[in-house]
Amino acid sequence: MSASGGTKAIVAALAANLAIAASKFVAFAFSGSSSMLAEGVHSLADSGNQALLLVGGKKAQREATPQHPFGYGRERYIYAFLVSIILFSVGGMFALYEGYEKIKHPHEIEHWYWPVGVLVFAIIAETFSFRTAIKESNALRGRKSWKEFVRHAKAPELPVVLLEDLGALVGLVLALGGVGLALLTGDGVWDGIGTVCIGILLVLIAVVLAIETKSLLLGESAGVEEVTKIEAAIVDGDTVTRIIHMRTLHLGPEELLVAAKIAVRHEDTAAEVASAIDAAESRIREAVPIARVIYLEPDIYSEAEAAKGADREATPGGPAPHDAGH
Repeated sequence: MSASGGTKAIVAALAANLAIAASKFVAFAFSGSSSMLAEGVHSLADSGNQALLLVGGKKAQREATPQHPFGYGRERYIYAFLVSIILFSVGGMFALYEGYEKIKHPHEIEHWYWPVGVLVFAIIAETFSFRTAIKESNALRGRKSWKEFVRHAKAPELPVVLLEDLGALVGLVLALGGVGLALLTGDGVWDGIGTVCIGILLVLIAVVLAIETKSLLLGESAGVEEVTKIEAAIVDGDTVTRIIHMRTLHLGPEELLVAAKIAVRHEDTAAEVASAIDAAESRIREAVPIARVIYLEPDIYSEAEAAKGADREATPGGPAPHDAGH
């Protein structure tokens, strides 16, 4: 996995979650706190999630084959989607069930210093992991807001780790609140309420991750900035006079497919057109290095044909009629 995949952030999160999960299960064994059990399962699920992200990154590096001519870059999207399912089913639903049981059958927390001590330790460890994820993300985020980064990032690993770490920190605060109120009031119901809140939080994060990774799985185009660079690189004003229509598609986080029908001059020879296409491909790769697969089809631009509007059957996924002729 490339550095942009956030391997450092994933490894940091994996190490933190394994240590935290072990400490939470020990605290649950001594205290009987349902919040501790839910948080332990949450950390264990997060550890499995980070392992899945590492496996997906490794599998995505396989060379293209005749059966998969565009390679395996989308494996990273598949494994990120699996993470959202696991977070929802194992983390969120288990916490909701455990919280419901604790509210229905509350009992007093024993050896309070175990859950409190573990929660403080976990908050420190998760803060370290979250800080690493933020540092890794800032290198790619640029001027985008955090919301824009999570929504539009083509590499799924960093948004997944960011949301998981954020959810873990908020969940720890909720668990600490539930345990604290249970100790202050002597009523174990508060521990169950804290657990239910953790479950709701995990389900919400899982839904957000599922929606974003589903979009990546379906196939997203290049970002606006990359599309602008590609358009500028294609047209040289000499042989290539304009772009009739263009499509881009991410084959993986760091691999982009570019397909375009370009207008050339009708008096140009086949050799001149071929040379112009080769030059345009070189300019595209220089402007947007992740543009690995490029198909350029030469055509003669016609104002009359452009005025008829886009033929959406001939160019599926094409622009609306009012955008024709671009």
